[in-house]
Amino acid sequence: MTQHPTQRPTRHPTRHSTTDTARQPGPYSLPATTHSYLARAAESLQEAITATDVPTRYACAHVAALRAAAALLAARARPTPARRRPQRNAWVLLTEVAPELAEWATFFAAGAAKRAAAEAGSTRAVTAREADDLVRDADRFLALVEHALGLVPHPPLGARITVPGGLGRSGVA
Repeated sequence: MTQHPTQRPTRHPTRHSTTDTARQPGPYSLPATTHSYLARAAESLQEAITATDVPTRYACAHVAALRAAAALLAARARPTPARRRPQRNAWVLLTEVAPELAEWATFFAAGAAKRAAAEAGSTRAVTAREADDLVRDADRFLALVEHALGLVPHPPLGARITVPGGLGRSGVA
């Protein structure tokens, strides 16, 4: 059984990343697209935090995680000829490019159908608790991606919540 992504994943000595961490670019040599995706992930996360309705909060949090994954892919992935490989989604690619984040990729991939339902306006697709939990998980994931890229992670979610409703009601993030 795999651990929930909020728990520290166990490292498998037989797993090797498809990239050599010694050759990873430093924060100043990251592609502009990586920085753009990170900024857009932060914007989506902020939208999720301030959203007043549950489906929007869930969808924005999921999109924030997807954009964080895209940032890491922009920095680490190497294109291959289209003839060799079938097209894969970002979560599958993330597992290949950053195996240390495979549990997170599986976790967010599992929420894609709920996000689609939430984006379509379904008020029954997710509960307020699921939306709040996903906002916190997306926040943690964004910080992990920033750290993996050699950047200083953003301030934790609890330090940024200033709006009433949603996550701020309990005072816990």
